[in-house]
Amino acid sequence: MIDRQALLRAATVARQQAYAPYSGFGVGAALQGGDGIIYTGCNVENASYGLTCCAERAALFAAVANGVHTFDAIAIVGGEVGEEATVSCPPCGACRQVLAEFCKDDFPVILTGGDTTLGELLPQAFRLKPR
Repeated sequence: MIDRQALLRAATVARQQAYAPYSGFGVGAALQGGDGIIYTGCNVENASYGLTCCAERAALFAAVANGVHTFDAIAIVGGEVGEEATVSCPPCGACRQVLAEFCKDDFPVILTGGDTTLGELLPQAFRLKPR
C-alpha cells in the first residue's frame, strides 16, 4: 500500500540534506521499494555540473545497493534552499529514463503540485528486452 503522505514527509526530510551550493535548489526523493521500505536521496551538486547526482537517482541507487529492484512509488519535493518545498518538481529526463529501467508506465510519481505516472512523464521510454 502506498502512503502518499509518508512518502512526501520522507522526501522532505531527505531534502534537508541536499548539497546545492551552486543552484540553491534542494531536492529530496523518497522511493518505496517492493519490500515496503522507503529509500531516500537528495541532490548532490558538484562544481563540474555533469557530475551532479539527482535525488531520484540517489534514492534508486540506494535501493538497488540493498538488493531491491521493484518499486511501488516515488515522491519528490524541491525548492529554494531554506524555503518550504512548495514547487512541483518532476524528475529530469535522465531520472525518468533511470526509473524506466525498473518501473512500468503506471508507476506513481507523487509531486507537491499533484500526482502523475512515469508513462505520462516519459511516453515511449527506451527499454531493451530483458535477457
